[in-house]
Amino acid sequence: MNDFLPISIDDMNRRGWDELDFVMVTGDAYVDHPSFGAAVISRILDKHDYRVGVIAQPDWTGAAAFRKLGRPRLGFLVTAGNIDSMVNNYTAAKKRRSDDIYAPGRRGGLRPDRAAISYAIRVREAYGRIPIILGGLEASLRRFAHFDYWQEKVRRSLLIDSGADIIVYGMGERAMLEIAAALAADRPVAGISEVPGTVYRTKELPSDVDSVRLPSFVRVESDARAFAESFLIQYRNSDAHSGRILIEEYDDCLIVQNPPSPPLEPRELDEVNELPYARAAHPVYEAAGGVRAIEEVRFSLVSSRGCFGNCSFCSLTFHQGRTVQARTPESLVREAVELTRLPDFKGYIHDVGGPTADFFGPACARQTRGSACSDRECLFPSPCPKLNTDHSRYLELLRRLRSLPGVKKVFIRSGLRFDFILADQSGEFFTELVEHHVSGQLKVAPEHVCDEVLTLMRKPPHRVYLTFKKKFDALNRKLGKKQFLLPYFISSHPGSTLAHAVALACFFRDHRFAPEQVQDFYPTPGTLSTCMYHTGLDPFTMRPLCVAKSRHEKALQRALLQYRNPKNRRLVEEALRRAGRPDLIGFGPQCLIQPLRGESSEAFRSENTRSLKWTRNARRKKKNTKRRRKKN
Repeated sequence: MNDFLPISIDDMNRRGWDELDFVMVTGDAYVDHPSFGAAVISRILDKHDYRVGVIAQPDWTGAAAFRKLGRPRLGFLVTAGNIDSMVNNYTAAKKRRSDDIYAPGRRGGLRPDRAAISYAIRVREAYGRIPIILGGLEASLRRFAHFDYWQEKVRRSLLIDSGADIIVYGMGERAMLEIAAALAADRPVAGISEVPGTVYRTKELPSDVDSVRLPSFVRVESDARAFAESFLIQYRNSDAHSGRILIEEYDDCLIVQNPPSPPLEPRELDEVNELPYARAAHPVYEAAGGVRAIEEVRFSLVSSRGCFGNCSFCSLTFHQGRTVQARTPESLVREAVELTRLPDFKGYIHDVGGPTADFFGPACARQTRGSACSDRECLFPSPCPKLNTDHSRYLELLRRLRSLPGVKKVFIRSGLRFDFILADQSGEFFTELVEHHVSGQLKVAPEHVCDEVLTLMRKPPHRVYLTFKKKFDALNRKLGKKQFLLPYFISSHPGSTLAHAVALACFFRDHRFAPEQVQDFYPTPGTLSTCMYHTGLDPFTMRPLCVAKSRHEKALQRALLQYRNPKNRRLVEEALRRAGRPDLIGFGPQCLIQPLRGESSEAFRSENTRSLKWTRNARRKKKNTKRRRKKN
């Protein structure tokens, strides 16, 4: 196994180091694996001969834990971890989570709320004016003024609240190496302002800078329409080739975002993923039960970055970009061979994918040149005529992987876009997917059944999912397999009314589907859906939207999706009556719930005549059947 990077002075001494160049502070336990951003940045710096140490999940209540590795020569790198700390700590209902799969023994409470801010403040307390560079998902999606669901207000750029010097947004390998080289050349951190993929603070910009001014913080804080306008400008300048410098004005400074860093080329991605990771959680966690998060990815392959699916509620496109780059098949095969040599490998590769598994390369010729369209989507509202829907390269990779000695099965468990699969006219990938790569259940995300809501989600019409399901079921019958779709649906997405939730519940009824868990819409910084939630506007059209905001409104929609659960009985009845659908309360086959015992028969009959009529006829038929059986 490869050595871990130092986490103590003793580790530094064993390497003969008396000083570090950088200290990485992370809200996750230290897991040295390419699926963890802190490990990737640390390893890429280590490869370029910078000395890097790691402080994982420090005690943020004081500065002492941030001094354990001494003062680094060049600066501190701070990340909340692989996931936004508020999402990690709270449910969509704003209830505190009890556990954390990124912590040893799943122990909760080891990561502070708004971890990037807390850590940066403690670093400043410990060492004063030392360069602090923020990165990771939390910093990336909060780089400008953003809506904070947990406080129900617009907060300032994370750069201001944290007191850090630079934010590296998106995938930060290139940007971090440029910053490191500048710091090593004794450039002051305040003067590093030219690096793509970074955000910095300044008092003023030269007049000749080609830039776009966002609405000021004062405006977006108080004006929903200004917030929507700001989001749209950011959205349209998120491409590395066409994006311009963006400026957000505050009372005493400007927050400046340089255009995104260009995506890594396939060979560069290979290099990042084949660095000498230990591919495990640090042994120091073994006594506490290890780190669960590594088990989710230990026998999986990260094959690509970026996503041109661009779902409204997903932050990955905003973070990783729309241009998809995939690793070379040769690199992935080499990694798979390494997996087969691990002592506890059982023959199963759990996943081969990225943000969307079957996006295994640029969407079109334009993306091949590194640029994405700013005025249209690849799959929404329908697949672009220029979209390359050929799955053969990804399919060939899967064939090579499943033919390796020691590999029994290769599964695909990360997201698949079923509309993209259907767009591949050959059907070859669909067939082999069902035959070889489904582990009993295939996870897909239709998200809703009402096209009005799906349009706001930037998802395909419902009929596309029905077509996919029909073909999936037919392929399983043909291949003699008993496999099922496991669809995910979202309740209370912006634009979804109680009537839409009733339609979704009726779909569950008709297809005899009872979801054990329901994904309630979770407004997280940086997404189109969160902009809609906060402003009540579609930023592309400025059309007003119906938004379920109160806890009770959201609970009503969520309860409809789990109408079979007796605990939801009262909420479901209230939702049905509010939606003008009391006809769904009764004993008929179309009803979602039955009336409560003792309910007024007159009131019940007036609202449920058809249900009562069906019930009387059913009872009569049942009695007649019993009589005939007795006679025979």
